[in-house]
Amino acid sequence: MKKSIIRGTGKFVPPHVVTNDDLTAIMDTSDEWIRQRTGIQQRHWITEEEPCGASDLGTNAAKMALEAAGWTPDDIDFIIFATLSPDIMFPGGGCLLARNLGLKSTPALDIRQQCTGFLYGFATADAYIKAGLAEKVLLVGAEVHSSGLDMSTRGRDVTVIFGDGAAAVCIEADDTEDNVGLVASALHADGHYADSLKTELPASNLFRRMPEDISLDDPRYFPVMDGPTIFKKAVRMLPQVTMEVLKKAEMEITDIDLVVPHQANKRINQAYGQFLKLPEDKIYHNIQKYGNTTAASIPLALHEAMEEGRVGKPGDVVLFVGLGAGLTWGASIYKFP
Repeated sequence: MKKSIIRGTGKFVPPHVVTNDDLTAIMDTSDEWIRQRTGIQQRHWITEEEPCGASDLGTNAAKMALEAAGWTPDDIDFIIFATLSPDIMFPGGGCLLARNLGLKSTPALDIRQQCTGFLYGFATADAYIKAGLAEKVLLVGAEVHSSGLDMSTRGRDVTVIFGDGAAAVCIEADDTEDNVGLVASALHADGHYADSLKTELPASNLFRRMPEDISLDDPRYFPVMDGPTIFKKAVRMLPQVTMEVLKKAEMEITDIDLVVPHQANKRINQAYGQFLKLPEDKIYHNIQKYGNTTAASIPLALHEAMEEGRVGKPGDVVLFVGLGAGLTWGASIYKFP
């Protein structure tokens, strides 16, 4: 039976670091306020001197992952590119990334699942592999948030959260009867809560996508979030989907060596751990360094957890879990061969 095995990972973040103290110079906030509510200490943003798009960050992460996997770009059968901040309106960033890698005919699929982009992307890659449609899949999550944030005090609740970055995973088919690779996935979406976390403009549901009577600093051009609703949904739905995917995998929570959650808010991840009675060292956190990088968040955390030796040995079991705009949420379980 074909199993989906991670052969290599990679990451890339812009070199420019923005600390909480740096943000106090442009908006009414404080390091203490941000840390207490989110656990974030800094984030990486692109600069005016070195602008770039999500596909550019993703290309750098992809090159690192390809080297780790021992692949060349020509080995890739299929590209899945997850982002909510594409370089341009269209075409998709997956095609731009393929171009950057020198590819001329490799199929590329863009997905817009925001914070659950990695979960949806991994499940899609697994489906392609099991169906025999691909042997080697490159999954990339990449975001440039900073160029689309409200840098005034009005937007601080959202702006302080987000960072720029990318991460990539090389996923390869392996014919084995061992219970390894992507063991199980559980995915969900509920559009009834779409207004809880969104960027409204520009919008194709208007006669003019950028209406002439609306100023370019209108709050609808920037991401907005109903923080209390998102927090309540996350601390309820993430434990539920965790139990769902454990049941699918025929595992118990004690079988999990490390939980790698989406890095949206450290307080959410801590509440999740407390609900499931998990030891603190069973949950991986790197939000303090990068903020929320949405589609890049989980694979970036996985890459660093593997670098640190927290997970990656044969038989290690990792659980990925996240919730984001849509609303979308999900979980998956991966066992290292």
